Amino acid sequence: MRETNNKSIVSLTLGILSIILPYIGLILGIIGFALSFKSIGEINRLKQKGKGLAFSGRVCSLIGICMQIVIILLGVLAYESLLIIGS
Repeated sequence: MRETNNKSIVSLTLGILSIILPYIGLILGIIGFALSFKSIGEINRLKQKGKGLAFSGRVCSLIGICMQIVIILLGVLAYESLLIIGS
């Protein structure tokens, strides 16, 4: 019986956390995205299970990265608008 690649499970977990956690989710998403590529390489090389988990981790990480960038940009724009109004 083939075992499931652990990195694919971790990449999916980090991808989900990158969507849920504000600000730190950007870092988690980047790590999860990179880990998904590494896990797919290992899965192909070692004939393991978990390719779907790794792909889902890549998608969730990408969504989380995009969401975090939007959140950060909105925060910067809100801060800048407060500075303009305050002066």
